[in-house]
Amino acid sequence: MSTGVLIVDDSHFMRNLLRQIVEQDHRIVGEATNGAEAVKLYKEHDPDVVMMDIVMPKCNGIKATAAIKKIDPDARVIMCTSVGQREKMKLAVKAGADGYVTKPFEEPSVRKALTDVAAV
Repeated sequence: MSTGVLIVDDSHFMRNLLRQIVEQDHRIVGEATNGAEAVKLYKEHDPDVVMMDIVMPKCNGIKATAAIKKIDPDARVIMCTSVGQREKMKLAVKAGADGYVTKPFEEPSVRKALTDVAAV
């Protein structure tokens, strides 16, 4: 059975790019444009892995990750961050992130992060 992935990013372009990489080996169970939508879709679809952008309107990825981990402490979240956001990444790890990939996305790093986090 393939891994069900929820993609969360406010950028349509980034969601499309991630989708093209992820759907080669995994199932996309949903897409959200902000953290609030991510939490709602997590409850509805119970994905195996969430690919979560950090900087988004309404509810950022750090707050959304914390909310998802509160709902499901075993949730697996990969943070998607721009290069140079080290401090935000530290906060994301504190919130419960299990891994990360940096933008611009490179297919091998996204695939490795998914494989590593899904295997936990």
